[in-house]
Amino acid sequence: QVQLVESGGGSVQAGGSVRLSCVASGIIVAINAMGWYRQVPGKQRELVAAITSGGSTNYADSVKGRFTISRDNAKNTVYLQMNSLKPEDTAVYYCNYREIWGQGTLVTVSS
Repeated sequence: QVQLVESGGGSVQAGGSVRLSCVASGIIVAINAMGWYRQVPGKQRELVAAITSGGSTNYADSVKGRFTISRDNAKNTVYLQMNSLKPEDTAVYYCNYREIWGQGTLVTVSS
């Protein structure tokens, strides 16, 4: 059974940084594509960043240059480092593997 558990969300001022973690069980993150999505009330969930099994990454245009997705194979964990945060980054952030989603972690950015 695959489980994804996110952590690291919280409240931060604009311009600040937050690092989200996604600990996976039941899969090996090193050989699987993983992603981070976010959702605000009333809007569709959107892809923020993804990493392939080969380590290639891609980002939503709105976060390029500010967010970085990475993984620690030894900890079976995927990270999302978020820098230069903006109020519009406020959302619930979800870790994803295929059809599996974590419980989400809220990031609130105040101006």
